[in-house]
Amino acid sequence: MLKLHNLMKVYRTDEVETVALNGVNVEIDQGDFVAVMGPSGCGKSTLLNIVGLLDNPTDGDYFFFDENVARYTEAQRAHIRKKNIGFIFQSFNLIDELNVAENIELALLYHDMAGSERKRRVAEVMDRMGIAHRARHMPGQLSGGQQQRVAVARAVVGDQPLILADEPTGNLDSAHGQEVMEMLRTLNNEGTTIVMVTHSPAHADYARRTVNLFDGHVVTDAKRAA
Repeated sequence: MLKLHNLMKVYRTDEVETVALNGVNVEIDQGDFVAVMGPSGCGKSTLLNIVGLLDNPTDGDYFFFDENVARYTEAQRAHIRKKNIGFIFQSFNLIDELNVAENIELALLYHDMAGSERKRRVAEVMDRMGIAHRARHMPGQLSGGQQQRVAVARAVVGDQPLILADEPTGNLDSAHGQEVMEMLRTLNNEGTTIVMVTHSPAHADYARRTVNLFDGHVVTDAKRAA
């Protein structure tokens, strides 16, 4: 599904060159659940940005469903992103002026889809995520755990095969964090591929594999014992 070969990412200014990723080789199969771990500044978010087609590598190859996308323009990347990738962020990234249902529907506005079909999908995913009773509530009326449920719903409403989660439990207490992890595990069991950046070893245990980064290198890539 995804193959990163000898991936490099270098940030340059007039005076400084920073190597964020250095010769990264990772393959992710369809249906996998991968946790990416490592200390701050090791390249986790950079890797997720490239996997999510938000940025290009400086060098190396990135095969997305057998298509080498490493040199694609932003317009080409955006076309693939909207069909294939859902994003979940630590800070929820909900729009305060829109209610729950509208925030979720936002993810479908760029799809060629009738309004009635959008409404049906939104209702269905709210039901799945246990937030149907909050449909007309604004984000400010929700707890952190409820806001992250809305964010997960928005990420999956388009039936994207890949979910990228950047510290999805970082702003939640342990009980709500566990709830979100259970939701991600359920999605993965239903066939969605998930790549998640986390600092939490306990939450990494929900994944099938853990990739550890250090100074832009992959230092370990281990499957969880069954």
